[in-house]
Amino acid sequence: MDLIFCQYPNIFNDFYYPFLLYQSEGEEKKMADEKVAHVTDKNFEEEILKSAIPALVDFWAPWCGPCKAIGPMINELAGEYAGKVKVAKMNVDENPETPGKYGIRAIPTLIFFKGGKVADQITGAVGKTQLAAMLDK
Repeated sequence: MDLIFCQYPNIFNDFYYPFLLYQSEGEEKKMADEKVAHVTDKNFEEEILKSAIPALVDFWAPWCGPCKAIGPMINELAGEYAGKVKVAKMNVDENPETPGKYGIRAIPTLIFFKGGKVADQITGAVGKTQLAAMLDK
């Protein structure tokens, strides 16, 4: 079993408030909305690698604080880039094969695929501006 570390936010102000908001609700909040696909080891190739449009995959885990913190931002990007970029999430605890193939050792890790190939990758909690710049390349 591979050990995956959860990186903490590197920009305190960008992620502190959403994380506290999530904690204060006192219930397990959905990590994605209807615009965000949930991919697994079984459907990853079909949903992401063979996608007609570029795809952004958020590799996350339910116990990872920074993963929860960027969740609302991922949902926003899914809405803003609907039809241009497929946004998906993969739970690394339930799907260990695909993260292993891509050498993921820390979460959150976001990988941007174009034409079935890795076009860019970011590890750690980052701001929306940085992710949008990656998607706009």
